[in-house]
Amino acid sequence: MDYQEERLEDVREEIIPLLALHWEDVALNKEDIILDPNWPVYDFMDAHNALHITTARQQGVLVGYAVYLISSWLHYKDRLLADGDIFWLAPEYRKGMTGVRLLKTAEKYLVARGVEYIVNKVKLHKDVGRIFEHLGYMPIERVYAKRVG
Repeated sequence: MDYQEERLEDVREEIIPLLALHWEDVALNKEDIILDPNWPVYDFMDAHNALHITTARQQGVLVGYAVYLISSWLHYKDRLLADGDIFWLAPEYRKGMTGVRLLKTAEKYLVARGVEYIVNKVKLHKDVGRIFEHLGYMPIERVYAKRVG
């Protein structure tokens, strides 16, 4: 397995089919909310060095990714934060340490970019929090959502 940092413009076409599989795997309310990435915003963030993508490739084929949004914190403007946008690994590669290595590699790249804090989120119905705890992360809050319209 190869792990590397890649630009959105270089992986977009490969990532689109995986995003659909990812959505099928973890999304809630699929009948109401369909997958429709806001590519112009992702492109803007990528162009302004505010997007980070670490990929996992098996013999050159994209099988996973960890995507982070990088910015200063609104409450602590002198601190650089990487907010986990999405991470996913094809089911056939989820055994062993592949996912851990993907996340550790992403962390290495983020630290090299000056990030001081990394935040990752997990779905309660697909809770992989143990992986993050294994990597030294600690749970800090619970997020609630409500559809209102």
